Amino acid sequence: MFVRIVKMSFEPSKVEEFLTYFDGKKHLIRNFPGCEFLELYRDKQKTNLFFTYSYWKNESDLENYRNSDLFKSVWAKTKQGFNAKPEAWSVDKLTTLN
Repeated sequence: MFVRIVKMSFEPSKVEEFLTYFDGKKHLIRNFPGCEFLELYRDKQKTNLFFTYSYWKNESDLENYRNSDLFKSVWAKTKQGFNAKPEAWSVDKLTTLN
């Protein structure tokens, strides 16, 4: 399992549109084969800055998602509101404390 982190910065006028759109798609993304967890975070200071954290069983599951019609449609709509280039990282989770 690994974690995918995506940083997205939006035009302030596009934030509410993004939040509404994400709310309508989050269950489809979370239930995509191989996705085990999905969260959306919002920066406390820069309220147009967001991060998604998703947990994937393996890299091929993420690649299948990235090549899916679901991802292509979600990304095409989401990126319309960007005001900066998005950044993404694939990381291995080493420690969790609850």
